[in-house]
Amino acid sequence: MDMQHPLLISVAVFMGLWLASLVGSWLHRHNPSAEGEVHEDLGILLGATLTLLALIIGFSVSMASNRYDQRKNLEEAEANAIGTEILRADLLSPADAASVRSLLGAYLDQRILFYINQDETRQAQIDQSTSQLQASLWDAVRGPATAQPTPVTVLVLAGMNDVINSQGYTQAAFWNRIPRPVWWLMATIALCSNALFGFRSRDGKAARKLSLVLPLVVSIAFLLIADIDAPRHGLIRVSAQNLENLAKSLGH
Repeated sequence: MDMQHPLLISVAVFMGLWLASLVGSWLHRHNPSAEGEVHEDLGILLGATLTLLALIIGFSVSMASNRYDQRKNLEEAEANAIGTEILRADLLSPADAASVRSLLGAYLDQRILFYINQDETRQAQIDQSTSQLQASLWDAVRGPATAQPTPVTVLVLAGMNDVINSQGYTQAAFWNRIPRPVWWLMATIALCSNALFGFRSRDGKAARKLSLVLPLVVSIAFLLIADIDAPRHGLIRVSAQNLENLAKSLGH
């Protein structure tokens, strides 16, 4: 299951759950004796399964939402760290300050691309450029701090450390996704619940139409979770709003 494409996940889940419902209905037709107490027991089992599915879906939505909020907060933290370091660069000599500001401007452009890019191949190039710029930025402030280890240069050095650390925190947050076993657990419980629903349903057109409702609702829930959890794909994504505002204020 490719978690990078929420819409495909939703379609695959809908088709799988619908087929599970049809299989359950087919088993019911070939086991007409499954009535009475057995039918009531299946109703209790179906209710318990649907309750468990609802709990896991709610837990997954909460998990994905927390990760989404974390990525938004870290984007803001990155913009603040870069903006602060641009101001602190004025504490260096004119030549060193100009070099640091120029590198931070290029670094800011790469960070914006990190958020808006959706191409995995292009992302590898952005990550490489970011790493190179981080090394150049560190060298640009380490030189003055080593030559003149004053509280001012140490402050600039600490600010650059915050800039580099903020990028690492952001990258870790983008890698932090809902674990794959949680997806398989949700899918397994959803399949069982739809099969039980199909097994208990009555024959007829109305029952067949109702058998589409539960797969549709569950697939929409899967779509929402996958969309929030996918940092670069889908409709719900973290924008580079704070970084872009910073770039505009700098005239980039």
